[in-house]
Amino acid sequence: MVTTALELPGYRVVESLGIVRGIMVRSRSVVGNFIGGLQTLFGGNITIYTELCESARADTYRDMLGHARQLRANAIIGMRYDATEVMPGLTEVLCYGTAVIVEPIQR
Repeated sequence: MVTTALELPGYRVVESLGIVRGIMVRSRSVVGNFIGGLQTLFGGNITIYTELCESARADTYRDMLGHARQLRANAIIGMRYDATEVMPGLTEVLCYGTAVIVEPIQR
């Protein structure tokens, strides 16, 4: 279970295992820049860049989940994405949260 909230309704945090993350640095290819440049002439969604961003987010999310599994977490709370331009054409994408062990609240 993964949430951007700091708690999971119906569950209580039994143990906090620390921060988990997935990180990667992506670059745009010459071909991608060319196609993206053509798309900007027509306006609207620049699909080549949208796909690049979505792929980077999916990959870092997957890596964050793997990091949490290594810690034996069964949930991640406070999940966030962050992106920083390292240099022109290179972007760092980070997905992070707090790995926790949760159990259902008995009512």
